[in-house]
Amino acid sequence: MDTSTVDEVLEQLNGLPREMQRRVLEFARTLAQSTPRGVPGQELLRFAGSIPMDDVSLMSEAIERGCEQVDIGEW
Repeated sequence: MDTSTVDEVLEQLNGLPREMQRRVLEFARTLAQSTPRGVPGQELLRFAGSIPMDDVSLMSEAIERGCEQVDIGEW
């Protein structure tokens, strides 16, 4: 753990009212209990090659046509 980050969090925490400190504690506990979602890439390998090459080509062409273009009037 990066001690400078911990020190900075403690510094900020010390300046908060007690109720906000409790909220920070609850949040930290929630973060500590959360587990990353998703699956390992190894499990996804079974899907490799399942999209027909014709469809892959069509998707690639659509991406090239529709991406990397700036629409000045969009904003």
